[in-house]
Amino acid sequence: MAEQTSSDVDVEVLVIGAGVVGIYALQRALEAGFSAQTLEAGEGVGGVWYWNRYPSARFDSESYTYGYIHSKGLFDKWRWEEEFATQPEIERYLNFVVDHFDLRRHIRTGQKVVSAVWNEADTAWTVTTEKGETIRARWVVSATGGLSVPNYPDLDGLEDFKGQAYHTGAWPHTPVDFTGKRVAIIGNGPSGAQILPAIVDLVDAVDLYQRTPTWTTPLNNAPITDERHAWLLDNFEEIAGKLGSAANPTGFLHEPAGKFSTADSFDERQAFYEKVWNSPGFGKLTTNYYDMTTNREVNLEFCEFLANKVRSIVNDPITAERLIPKDHLFGAKRPPFVSNYYESFNNPRASLIALRETPIVRVDATGIETSEGHREYDIIVFATGFDFGTGALTRMGIKGLEGLDLGTDWEDGPTDFGGFSAHQLPNFFFPGGPHGAGGGNYPRYSQDQIDWITGTLIYAREHGYERFEPTAEQQEAWMTMIETLAPKSIFSAEHSHYYGANVEGKVRKFLLNPGGRAKLHEMLGEMTATGNYGGALSSVRESVSAV
Repeated sequence: MAEQTSSDVDVEVLVIGAGVVGIYALQRALEAGFSAQTLEAGEGVGGVWYWNRYPSARFDSESYTYGYIHSKGLFDKWRWEEEFATQPEIERYLNFVVDHFDLRRHIRTGQKVVSAVWNEADTAWTVTTEKGETIRARWVVSATGGLSVPNYPDLDGLEDFKGQAYHTGAWPHTPVDFTGKRVAIIGNGPSGAQILPAIVDLVDAVDLYQRTPTWTTPLNNAPITDERHAWLLDNFEEIAGKLGSAANPTGFLHEPAGKFSTADSFDERQAFYEKVWNSPGFGKLTTNYYDMTTNREVNLEFCEFLANKVRSIVNDPITAERLIPKDHLFGAKRPPFVSNYYESFNNPRASLIALRETPIVRVDATGIETSEGHREYDIIVFATGFDFGTGALTRMGIKGLEGLDLGTDWEDGPTDFGGFSAHQLPNFFFPGGPHGAGGGNYPRYSQDQIDWITGTLIYAREHGYERFEPTAEQQEAWMTMIETLAPKSIFSAEHSHYYGANVEGKVRKFLLNPGGRAKLHEMLGEMTATGNYGGALSSVRESVSAV
C-alpha cells in the first residue's frame, strides 16, 4: 500500500491554536517529519496566556509543572522567577519555547478559523480563515482549548455602558489605569479573585458582584531562589518522570497525605488542615486526606475549617458569611487559589454585593442598577469565565461525515472519544477539549493526548493508513464511562462551569473525564491493541468502499 504524501494537500498536519497545547502539537508533528503549520487567531502566541493579561493573572499550578517537560535542553535554558508565574512571564516563556524549537516560521498569527469541512473523497480537511484564506490538510489538530471563548453575562443594557468595559479573557494589550476609578467586578471565580487584590489599593471604590461564593484558599506563592532553581535542574529526570506518569492522576509533584482521616484525632485533623491551608496551590486538594474527596463528612469538616478561616480574616461578620459557600463541598467547583482575596474586603474601598440578595436589574450608560439602587462606575470588569469545553469547537464551522455539524449536533452536549476525537470526524483531533481532563494540571493531560495522537499519525504513515476515525462502539464505550463515573467525581456540582452552568441557556452536561488519566490510558491501550486500532484506522480504499 502506497505511503501517503502531501502532494494532494497543502500541509499534512494543520494545528489550530498556538497556546500551550498547540505549540507542543506543532513541535511534535515537525519532529516526527510531517509538514505542519499552525493557524492562530491572536497576533501572538500563548493562547489563553496571550488573551488573559489582566492584573495579577497567573498560574495556580507550579510554573515548572505547567511548562513543558519533554526536553531537558529547554528546561535547562529557562529560569522561572516565581513558583506561580504571572502572565507577562508566561507569555515570554511561550515565545522562548517557540524560538527554541524554531517554530515561528510555521505559525501564522491573525488567522481565525471560521470553517473546517471534511471531504471524504479526498481524505482531507478544507479549513478557511476569517480573512478568506483556505488550507487543505490531511490531519487537523484543533488545540483551541476549553478556556478560549469569553462568556459575558446576560444583562439588560450591557451595550449601553459608556465607561470602560473589559472581560478578563479578552484584556487589552495597553495597561488599564485603575487609579482613582470606581470599578465593578462581576464574578468571583479565579480571575475575579485575582484581580480584586491587585487593584483594591489603587481604586476610589471597587464592588465585587458575587453570584455564588467559592472556596477560595491561599496560593502561597514564593520566589524561586538560586537553590530552588539548582534543585529543579538537578532533578529534571525525576520531575519529568513523575509529572508524565499515567499513574500520577493530578499531574503535580505534590506528595499525598499518605493517610485517611480516620488515622487522626479531631485535634490532629485540625492541625493537619492548618498544614494544608499553608500548602501551595492545588495542594489543598492533592495533599489532603485520601478520603476528603470521597467522604462527605470529612469534606464537611474541612469546609468548616475553611469557613472559620474566612471568619477570622474578614472583619465584617456579615460579609464573611456571604463569602462562605453553603451549596457545595470543597472541590465540587473549581476552587480559586489566590493571594489576599479575603483580606481585600477589610479595605474600606472594597464592597461585596451578593447577587442572590441584591440582583442586577440592568446596566445603563453610567453604571449598574441593582434591586437596592444605582451605582456609578468608570470601569466594569467581566470576570465571568468561559464557554468551557465546547465553546471554540462549536463556533468554528466544523462539519464532518453524514452531515455532522458540531455547531448544532453538540447543542445537547458533546459526544466524543478520549476527550480529543469523535466518530464522524475523521482525521480531526481536539486535545484539551471536552472530557479531555480529569481535573488537576491540564497541560499534563494534553501532553498525554498529543503524544498519543503523534504516535498514531506515525503508525498510520508507516502502515499505509490515511484515515483515523473512532468507531461508534469505541465512542459509546467512552461516553458510557463518562456518564457512569461523573456522579462520583469530586467536581460534581451541576451549577459549576464543569457542567457549562455558567453559560446562559447551555445544556448541563459533565465536561471533564471523571476516570482521569488512568482511564484514558486504559481505553487508548485497548484501541491500540489491534493493528488498525480496533477499526479506527483505515486506508482510502477501505473508506471509499465502505461509503
